[in-house]
Parts: sequence; C-alpha cells; structure tokens
Amino acid sequence: MEQRLDRVIDEAIAGNRIVGTVTLVAQNGATTYARAAGMADREAGRAMETDAIFRLASLTKPMVAATALALIDRGTFTLDQRATDWLPDFQPRLLDGFTPDITIQQLLTHTAGLGYASDDPGDPYRDANVSNGIDQPGLSMEEELRRIVSVPLYFEPGSAWRYSVAIDVLGAMIAKATNGSLGDAVAGLMTGPLSMPDTGFFITDKARLAAPYADAPGGPVLMADPHTITEGLGEGRVFSPSRAFRPDSFQSGGAGMVGTAGDFLRFLEAIRTGGAPILKTETVDTALQNHVGMFRDEEAPGEGFGYLSAIATDPDRANAPYTPGTARWGGLYGHSWFIDRTAGLSVVSLTNTAVEGCMGQFPDDIASAVYG
Repeated sequence: MEQRLDRVIDEAIAGNRIVGTVTLVAQNGATTYARAAGMADREAGRAMETDAIFRLASLTKPMVAATALALIDRGTFTLDQRATDWLPDFQPRLLDGFTPDITIQQLLTHTAGLGYASDDPGDPYRDANVSNGIDQPGLSMEEELRRIVSVPLYFEPGSAWRYSVAIDVLGAMIAKATNGSLGDAVAGLMTGPLSMPDTGFFITDKARLAAPYADAPGGPVLMADPHTITEGLGEGRVFSPSRAFRPDSFQSGGAGMVGTAGDFLRFLEAIRTGGAPILKTETVDTALQNHVGMFRDEEAPGEGFGYLSAIATDPDRANAPYTPGTARWGGLYGHSWFIDRTAGLSVVSLTNTAVEGCMGQFPDDIASAVYG
C-alpha cells in the first residue's frame, strides 16, 4: 500500500494537479501510512508538514452532524423535532406558498428541500446571495438564515435529496439549544473529548496554515479573495480564504472549520470504532446506514446518504473499491475521507488544491491505492 500511495501522490504533484497533501491511513487502530508531500505554501517555499492546518470546507459537516447526534443522545434534540422549535422564524415555503415542517432528520440527510447556490442562470440561491459557508466574510447567521428563508424550497421535505445548506441551519439550532456558539458546542461535545486541539472555527497557529490553491488551465494558482474557479469540475465555485480570519463571519456548520489531518483521523476512528467517547454505539450504527432510499441514485449510482456522509450501497455499480456500507465524503478546498468498518480502515487525504483534491482524479486514486 505504501508504494502505491507514494506513487499516486508523487504523480499528482509532479503532474501539477495538486500543490501539497497530508494523507493518513489507519487500519485496525494503527496508523499504517502517514505522509506530508509537496508544498504548504509554494510562493513562500514552505514544505508541507503533517501538522499543517487546512480550511476544511465540508469536512465540517460530519463533525457538526455528530454534535447534533450527541445532543440527541443527551435528550436535547430528537430526530423528528422541527427546526422551528429552535428557530421560530425559519419557515421556508414551497412554490405554492405552503410552509411545511422541516425535521432534524431531514437536515442531517439533505432531504429538507434546501440547496446551494450555483452559477445557473436564475438560480434562486445565487439571486438571494445565500452563502456556501466558504465565501462572504463578515456575513451574520441571522442574515444567512433570512436569505435561505427567502428562497422557495426545491421540493417537499422528505421527498428527494439535494446537497445543501442544511447543516448550516442545523448548526444554528445547535447554538440556540446549547445557549452558546456552535464552536463552543463542537468543542465541548466533539473536539475536546477527542483531543483535537487544532480543529475549530478559529485558526490556532497561522504559521501552520496551508495556502489555498485553485484549479486553473496551467496548473493550480494561489487563490485570490474572493476567487471564482472559471472552468472544470469546480466552475463557478466561489471561495473567500480570508473568511478563516474573520470571527464576525457566521460559524458555518457546513463548511466553516479549520483543522489538521491528524485531528480529523481521530474523529474518523471514533466513529469507526463505535462512537466512544462522543456518541453511543447504536447512534453511530444508525448514522452509518443509508437513510435516503434511492434518492441519490441518478446523481450518484450505488450511493445513499446517512447522517454524516454518503454511504456506499453498491460499490460495483459506483465503480468504487469500497466495501458496502463504507462512509465517505470530501471538502471543496481539496479533501477526501472514508471509513470502511468491514476492512477496519479510516483514511483522510487533505490537499490545498480545490477542487482536484475533492472532486478530481486524486481522491479516486487514493482510494484505489489503499485497496490495491
């Protein structure tokens, strides 16, 4: 496995597809591969180190979702509880004007009828300037929720699947339920118990922060602020790297955290081994089941979605090497991860290159190299 992973990483860097990466593999509780490669800051000549801090983007989602599950374990939330029980003004409507209930389970599974802004002409989320959690520094949670509510729901909650700002809404509910900030709740229920000192909504050491790069025709370019990717898989995606330095930005449950690969591996291993000390075993078992039926089948054949991530339901149909039941997802700044409990595997690969490290060939190559 080591030689295969080295080859994948070396080829991606030499081919100018990614700038740098930290890739970690744990099997049956032992770290069997750990490598930092390439550059953390190409322009400054700073090499990548294993303790580099990255903007996590959607790696934030499973940690915030797990925080909500911890509150369910404690009796604060229930899966069928309505969003309005904690956010009375959060009442988005369907196109016909009807205001349906939205539940915590629907938020966890992205079946609430919400969405993300795209670059499609007339996209309502774009027209309402709804944030994706990695742009618009200084935007408040109150304004973000107001903008989301101003947009009609895409569908009746529970009737379809659409990746969305749902975990941002869930994060706002967590903050309200715990009488503090989302960051405080995540620290108290997740990152504190798991000893993840560099993971949160604030950067602990700016000197270790990896510079952000974006796909471009001649190879990765250092991101501007804001930065829009103009072609390829990430076309139209907008990033504002300075958001990580702005405590006046709302704490995005969907994309707002920073952290290290080592920290995130500790979170994955806690989930893989049954949840202690953050979640009950039965809660983890339920979270890693497919809860969306065939809703995702057209978009992602062979995959469903649980409470934390996608779930591999038919890896052969997905042309993927995973074992059925594997949980996997990524982060738009350039990251991927998976948990295969059958094989005893937890794998995290963080890069500083959007979107190749998340949606390009690199994460597929990493998974293939792990399985051989």
